[in-house]
Amino acid sequence: MISTVSLVAMGGAIGAVCRYLFGVAALRLTGPTDFPLALLSVNVIGSFLMGVFVTAAAQKELTHLSPFVMTGLLGGFTTFSAFSLEAVTLMERGQIAAAGAYVVLSVCLSIGGLMLGLWIARGVFA
Repeated sequence: MISTVSLVAMGGAIGAVCRYLFGVAALRLTGPTDFPLALLSVNVIGSFLMGVFVTAAAQKELTHLSPFVMTGLLGGFTTFSAFSLEAVTLMERGQIAAAGAYVVLSVCLSIGGLMLGLWIARGVFA
């Protein structure tokens, strides 16, 4: 029997490879651009697929596949899909203020965290 952790790992590997191949294909189709079109596309597609899977899993009793599909495959393809699901879940529960705070804080603090990491690493490795 395959453990849940193994399913997440396998799904994550497949999702990451799909993200890479999608990026390569997008680069070949559009050529180099200043706008991150491939990543934006991956985020939108991954979020769409998360919505499809969540609904199908609930209606078709496939929730046992969630670790492989949601955490692994779609998480490896794009973590934005999980972010989108959490935001919409809060909205559907009527927690609009919490959803707004989650979105704003996630984006702003993540960008801030990246900037802080760049600043520290540039100081250390300069």
